[in-house]
Amino acid sequence: MQHELLFEIGTEEIPAGYIMPALAQLEKLLAERLTALALPYTNLHTAATPRRLAVSISGLAERQPDRTEEILGPPKKAAFDKNGQPTQAAIGFAKKNGAEVEALQTVATPKGEYLMVRVEQIGRQTQDLLSDLLPEVVTSLNFPKSMRWGAGRISFARPIQWLLAVYGGETVPFTLDTITSANTTRGHRFMARAPLSATCFSDYVETLRTAQVMVEPKERRAAVLAEITRAAQQAGGTILPDEELVDTVCNLVEKPFAICGTFEERFLALPREVLITSMREHQKYFAVVDPAGTLMPNFIAVNNTNTKDAKLAADGHQRVIRARLEDAFFFFKEDQRRTLEERVEDLSGVIFQHKLGTMLDKTRRVTALTGLLASKLAPQHLAHAERAARLAKTDLLTDMVGEFPSLQGAIGQDYALLSGEAPEVATAIREHYLPVRAGGTLPLSIPGSLVGMADRLDSITGCFGIGQIPTGTADPFGLRRLSLGLLHILNGMDFRLSLAEFVDQALSLYGDKLTVPRDEARRNVLEFIKGRFSNDLTSQGIPAEAVEAVTSVSFDDPVDCKRKIIALMAISKQEAFTILAGSFKRVINIIKDNSKTSVQAELLTESAEQKLHEAFLTVRLEATPLLEAGDYEKGLEVILKMKGPVDTFFEEVMVMVEDERVRANRLNLLTAIARLFLQIGDFSKMNAINQ
Repeated sequence: MQHELLFEIGTEEIPAGYIMPALAQLEKLLAERLTALALPYTNLHTAATPRRLAVSISGLAERQPDRTEEILGPPKKAAFDKNGQPTQAAIGFAKKNGAEVEALQTVATPKGEYLMVRVEQIGRQTQDLLSDLLPEVVTSLNFPKSMRWGAGRISFARPIQWLLAVYGGETVPFTLDTITSANTTRGHRFMARAPLSATCFSDYVETLRTAQVMVEPKERRAAVLAEITRAAQQAGGTILPDEELVDTVCNLVEKPFAICGTFEERFLALPREVLITSMREHQKYFAVVDPAGTLMPNFIAVNNTNTKDAKLAADGHQRVIRARLEDAFFFFKEDQRRTLEERVEDLSGVIFQHKLGTMLDKTRRVTALTGLLASKLAPQHLAHAERAARLAKTDLLTDMVGEFPSLQGAIGQDYALLSGEAPEVATAIREHYLPVRAGGTLPLSIPGSLVGMADRLDSITGCFGIGQIPTGTADPFGLRRLSLGLLHILNGMDFRLSLAEFVDQALSLYGDKLTVPRDEARRNVLEFIKGRFSNDLTSQGIPAEAVEAVTSVSFDDPVDCKRKIIALMAISKQEAFTILAGSFKRVINIIKDNSKTSVQAELLTESAEQKLHEAFLTVRLEATPLLEAGDYEKGLEVILKMKGPVDTFFEEVMVMVEDERVRANRLNLLTAIARLFLQIGDFSKMNAINQ
């Protein structure tokens, strides 16, 4: 028979950011443990509030099946002596598993021959297994920070207050420290304190709902949205969309009750991002906007309890936010005493990296590198890009960024505009930090993109230049993220450049600060960025073979590389390409020691080699302009015309003949053909895609 398990860990309020990762762990741990115990089940469903982590497992078999388990023992050579008599290792292994030595068998493994015994395992009752399993699962959950409490020995995110464990309507008995499992849960801390019994998940959800608790996160999230929307409408506005804050608030309450508050209109003089962040980061309040999207002097707070006097509750929130906004207003006024330009030299007091100098040193390098990039890619934006690079890091010295670090860049933009900088410069100051994370928003302006590229190149090359190379999961300077950001900006702006050239430029700007030889650092940087490029494309579903086919030949212009890869992927679906790729592999193998490409037509005596040479000349003439223009798909379509002549050549012509001149001429012809193909990639590496 099958029954449902209902399990709940009741706690003090768990931090909002811990809840969803804990549920994912709980689901994974239980699924793994049940599989290991050979206990089948139908469905596993989790739920949570700040005071509880819960799981329902339906269709859970009431006992383990009887099964035969094969247990490996010691190696055969250690189990028997030279006379074939069992050693203590064999005798001990047999005794441990309740078997006679004669019952032991020898099995071959990748490591050699080992003893093995088959043991008949009688399935245990699920109720008994759960008594051991559930406390083990609780203690296996990990949190960013855990705590101990009272005289207990276990640690958890917050003190555990109760444990509900019911299987098939019966309590699963176990004790964790001083807490004994039961069939009761608890409702809302303030609005429904009495213990409540629960025997199955559907009853559990409904019982808690009547006790002012929405245990299903999706239901609670929908209620949060409905509440904040209603409260904002009371003020004549709408909520400023903030999905991340909705998720956070959802895990701060067991049932949401929204209240609309106000603040003085004078605070609207603060930069928009400052107002939003002051409300969001410290108080978890939602900003309210009018139909035009302009901030209103209102905010929405979400409480965990309903209040009889909404005005009194709003007054409490208003007192708190007023203090926060007064602080922000003070910082804002103090910051206006000096322009960003007046702060540049003060960057000498901020360390970038102790071996690489200060933020002022970095600013000078980034400004120089930005100028080089702009001169190459967008000369018309040179002045704005260089100016933005000079001011890009100065907002780090402001009181506002000191209070709200997440506003770096945004504050720089606001203060730049207030001090009369060009809008293009101000925008670039904010955008040079983008993308903040993988898949994040990219800079839209060319100056912002140029400064962002220069900033990333400076950090990457500097760290590699002093041997600070990421290893395993250790990447203290976030060089993987910076490299991906660089690649995404290049791709997003369709910038064509020689990566090697600008890595060299970035390294040279460090002068004598680097401890790794420049050639070695350059090689390591390019290989590292190439690795991020390959990983990024394969994570998007592009086969690794296609990426390798192009990058193994050349990786210097990432945008151009990606175009070649996409063209290869498109053309590789044709049957003719599959055959040509196989033939090209033969070409590569034959010419591996040859580098000459001059062909003497008079030495081409076989009809097949003459036709191949003619086809090559025709295809090269037609394909070369297409390849030079970057129209790789059309260029590949032309190259596919070589399929027939190449096949015929290998069927009818012996390349490695005795006549040295004829042999060399044929090798030169194949090498010339390979050079044409290799302008896009090494086709031979594409075989794995098509087989």
